[in-house]
Amino acid sequence: MSDQPERRLAAIVMADIVGYSGLIQRDEVGTRALFQKLEKNFFGPVSRMYKGRIIKTMGDAFLMEFSSVLNAVTCAVELQKQMHLHVGEAESMDLRQLAFRIAVNLGDIIVEGDDIHGEGVNMVARLQSEAAPGGVCISDAVYQQVRGKTDVPFADGGLVTLKGMSDPQQVHQWSQSGAAKSTTAIALREPIALEAARQASVAVLPFENLSADPEQEFFSDGITEDIITALSRFRDLHVKARNSSFALKGQRLDAGEAGEALGVKYLVEGSVRKAGGRVRISVQLIDVGDGGHIWAERYDRDLEDVFAVQDEVTNAIAAVLPNRLRSALSTRIQSKPTTAFSAYELFLQGRWIFLTSAGADPRAVSALERALAIDPNYVQAHAVLANLYAYSLFSLGVWYGDPEERARQYLAEALKTGSSDPTLLAFVAEAYYWLGESDRARMHIETALKINPYDMQCRVVYGSILNGAGQCEDGLRVMEEATSMDPQILDFTKEPMAECLYMLRRYDDCLDILKSWADPPPHTFAQIAACHAHMGRMDQAAEAADTFRAVCAESSDFARYAKYHARICQRLEDKDNWLSGYRMAGLLD
Repeated sequence: MSDQPERRLAAIVMADIVGYSGLIQRDEVGTRALFQKLEKNFFGPVSRMYKGRIIKTMGDAFLMEFSSVLNAVTCAVELQKQMHLHVGEAESMDLRQLAFRIAVNLGDIIVEGDDIHGEGVNMVARLQSEAAPGGVCISDAVYQQVRGKTDVPFADGGLVTLKGMSDPQQVHQWSQSGAAKSTTAIALREPIALEAARQASVAVLPFENLSADPEQEFFSDGITEDIITALSRFRDLHVKARNSSFALKGQRLDAGEAGEALGVKYLVEGSVRKAGGRVRISVQLIDVGDGGHIWAERYDRDLEDVFAVQDEVTNAIAAVLPNRLRSALSTRIQSKPTTAFSAYELFLQGRWIFLTSAGADPRAVSALERALAIDPNYVQAHAVLANLYAYSLFSLGVWYGDPEERARQYLAEALKTGSSDPTLLAFVAEAYYWLGESDRARMHIETALKINPYDMQCRVVYGSILNGAGQCEDGLRVMEEATSMDPQILDFTKEPMAECLYMLRRYDDCLDILKSWADPPPHTFAQIAACHAHMGRMDQAAEAADTFRAVCAESSDFARYAKYHARICQRLEDKDNWLSGYRMAGLLD
């Protein structure tokens, strides 16, 4: 008796190109090249992110299988939402308009090797013809499974007659226009889940620099930041952001005081001594509740072994925290930034200068570019340089020639690996935001937040992007959640919240934040002047404008700053709100 074929119930997704025959006739080579690029860089990675796989390609279509119906539907909608980002850079205008119809069905399939067929596949092939270009059509079986479990809005598509089927079939439709009517901010973890995360919450305090040379501060700070980044890759671990931990730098607090200030259960403390070609790193993990030392270790290594030390520290910390993290050790994403210590040291130096000078010190560029000369594939260095050049568009001091073009070049290099590092994605998303590309920025920051919803810096960046897109209320909510969880957040991290309040015309609340800064950057006074001008306080607006002129470098180009500031706003009324404020304050003609 021959073996029976394997059968199983599965969620099947089919994506079919609209007008494929015409595209092939007009540009066969370009169409096929774009299809292959979409498979490699878009459909494949996104389907894997939702625990699915591409079964096969059929020239003009992708057939995908998922074990979860909810994952299949979410993936289908995400593909349509992000499609324009991947076809918008095609060489021909024709291909930039390329669209897919996508259908999702739940049904019985027959598995033969790497292929599948059966009624479930036949049904989805017929359903896709009912989807609108750029839309998603799902069967009633799928709808019944996901109803109440997703925020994706599906409209009743009525009864349709499908080829080869005698009975009409109920379908449900999702479209871009329908989705736009509902809120578009992704749902982050609920407060109850955030409270659960605090049970596995940890802050890494700045490691003390015990080296003879105080100029090595960047190295001890860099070690601290990289351990924070490594721990942040654990989805269920709430790690305090760098800004919060470094707010306590130089303060002599005991474990209880530091833990209370940061709102965490555990603290990591350490020191770094660097001499010649050797490094000594001492680390201890402290339970804030009783001040007890859970784990401590001292590493005496060659400088080239510093990456291995960081991995050992990260694994040791995660292994002794609550049991819920231990299973993550086997699946944790390992990210080796570089194997060249000299490149790593230059990267730490460049990143440190950038973060401590707000991009105003050109030595940051020099150090990062020297790191890339040693290791051209150092994606973290590419991401930080992209962020630096994009942010320099708002510089009222140093100007780097054509920073926008440079930022785009480094962004392309940073994204070549398809990184799943939330810290890197936050740098990339923020750079795209400053370049005025809200959709691209949003795609990358939402990917970062799906990897780790508790990353506070990612939340702040997300709030900024929502604000720029005109979703000011959503942006403010996201940032208020972030600051409530990280009360030690630094002044410059509050600037996006001030901008949200400005967009909402809550000028007094905006001023409360801007005026609370101990050492504000020059453009802050321009924003203060704009707030006063909108409220008719012209004397105070003029005073703030005079202060702004006094603290700016002579070479400052405020008209350029204002142009790029307005560009990050996607709504015309928001652009005008900033520009009119600056004009009324006498800062623009």
